[in-house]
Amino acid sequence: MGNLLYFIAVILVIFWAIGFLGYHAGGIIHILLVIAIIAVLLRIIRN
Repeated sequence: MGNLLYFIAVILVIFWAIGFLGYHAGGIIHILLVIAIIAVLLRIIRN
C-alpha cells in the first residue's frame, strides 16, 4: 500500500509540473500538488 501511495504522489507531482509549466489550469493543479505532498508525508510518517 505504501508503494502505491508513493507512486501516485510521484505521478501527481509530475502532472503538476507539466500543468504548471505548460498551461495554467487553475486550482486543480494546486490541489493535485497538495494531494501528492500529503501522500508523501503519510509514507514518511508510516515508515
